[in-house]
Amino acid sequence: MSTSAFDHFSPAYPGRAPWGTSNRLRAWQAAALEQYRDQAPRDFLAVATPGAGKTAFALRVAAELLSARVIQRITVVCPTEHLKTQWAEAAAKVGIQLDPGLGGSSRRGRSRQFHGTAVTYAGVAARVFHYRARTENFKTLVIFDEIHHAGDALSWGDAIAEAFEPATRRLALTGTPFRSDDTPIPFIRYERHNDGSLHSAPDFTYGYAQALRDQVVRPVLFMAYGGQMHWRTKMGDEVEADLAAPLTKDLSASAWRTALDPKGEWMSAVLGAADARLTQVRSHMPDAGGLVIASDQQLARAYAKILHQITGEPATLVLSDDAGSNERITEFSESQSRWMVAVRMVSEGVDVPRLAVGVYATSVSTPLFFAQAVGRFVRTRRRGETATVFLPTVPIILAHATLLERERDHVIGKPKNDEGDLWAPEEALIAQANAAEGASDDLLGSFEALGSHANFDHVLYDSQAYGLPAEATSQDEADYLGLPGLLEPDQVSALLKERQRKQLRRHDRADRRERVPEAQRLHKALESSRKQLNSLVSQYARSSGVPHSHVHAALRRACGGPELARCTTEQVDERTAMLRRWFMHPEARP
Repeated sequence: MSTSAFDHFSPAYPGRAPWGTSNRLRAWQAAALEQYRDQAPRDFLAVATPGAGKTAFALRVAAELLSARVIQRITVVCPTEHLKTQWAEAAAKVGIQLDPGLGGSSRRGRSRQFHGTAVTYAGVAARVFHYRARTENFKTLVIFDEIHHAGDALSWGDAIAEAFEPATRRLALTGTPFRSDDTPIPFIRYERHNDGSLHSAPDFTYGYAQALRDQVVRPVLFMAYGGQMHWRTKMGDEVEADLAAPLTKDLSASAWRTALDPKGEWMSAVLGAADARLTQVRSHMPDAGGLVIASDQQLARAYAKILHQITGEPATLVLSDDAGSNERITEFSESQSRWMVAVRMVSEGVDVPRLAVGVYATSVSTPLFFAQAVGRFVRTRRRGETATVFLPTVPIILAHATLLERERDHVIGKPKNDEGDLWAPEEALIAQANAAEGASDDLLGSFEALGSHANFDHVLYDSQAYGLPAEATSQDEADYLGLPGLLEPDQVSALLKERQRKQLRRHDRADRRERVPEAQRLHKALESSRKQLNSLVSQYARSSGVPHSHVHAALRRACGGPELARCTTEQVDERTAMLRRWFMHPEARP
């Protein structure tokens, strides 16, 4: 490429924009850029939460390196075909032209006007020597978008190691740096910890908590929904269980999958609640959109049909093996349509800033996938925007939501956790998702969902639970769905506390008015009281991080009386009232 191609870049760093009309950077981007300038490293790993602006930071680095003639070419390696185009469009806005074609299959096919190319990890693996030759022939900056994908398959890691070993500079980006396997990711520096495991060592880190404080990302409200599930096992036995109750791993999985069945009441109720929330958000953000993340194509189509019935307008359906999926994402991003339903296509990297409401309607339970999914909703456009994600009240998903602000490093040699695949490798996740795309029979396995009932359980915000279990479409639920769409983070907390106090007062008044009819059988009244208490204990245990048994023991100490199984109706009601006081007055908790 002739040097004239770079004439539009400023030759100096300080105080001048190397492209466009503005050099304004977010504080973290400026700090990371200053560190990069000072160190001038060959390899640099930047970890920044989704929505923080990793792309803008990387393009600023690229522009300055081009301007200083440190490099001549740019190669961006990303996970998906859609992201190639997204990178090319973002780069064009700052004066850098990237070719998002099919991996540069022909040297003659690329115009000399381009500063470089965008390619997928799979594309590099398919033509390793082509990319190595290009990297050897020109001083090249390689940008690895979501570098953890280099560990998804041995061939991908080997391919980028071989193709880009001669690169002049390499800049790795990730927003979800938690993995566990025994294969180091190329070009990443590791540090050995006391237990002998190797942890990745980022050069610059900018986490969700920091981004939230800086108002770079939106605060997320998680609306958790439980309810009674009913299914038939492969042995022909019928089982009923509460989605929010403590269950074995197998029972929890079956209850979860029953909830996701589009023929049941649960999905229709949750989608209806999510659409009501979207309507409220659109009163402050007129173009706000919603996204349902489904487990497979059959379920995605069914959810889109339900949304059409609820809203009266068709939902955008995005399936990974359908021609035109990328175009549909772009069209949705630029429209004011209400809903998009997708299977994995928007789990990572896809930038649709107007997404503000999400429904996590998939059985994928790894923290990597969950973090990527939530990352689709946190990209802020103006101060005060909030995001809302609807979740099933499943322990592992609630744990991921609670721990959202905790960063995890890529650990080599760390034992895998078989409780919910908390450290499952990404290739296993991809295999699981690919298998699930075939049909819902693969998802549901050898049982039959017979029915489901949804109830609002609580709102999770800033690792705190607010609200009490309530029927869907009740006033209790409406109070939380009706939160304004534009709020500062401290306003969110204040309003949630006010809503909870209002709900507790409403329940106390109802309890005082309520009298058990004389004709009602005692065992029915006692069963109802115990069920109500156990539901509150479950929520209190989740919000406080203590076992259910400890909550019951604390209530027994505070109120006296025997174990729950031997309590009278009055004793159970006394413990219920005590637990509600603990919700309303945290300082009184034991």
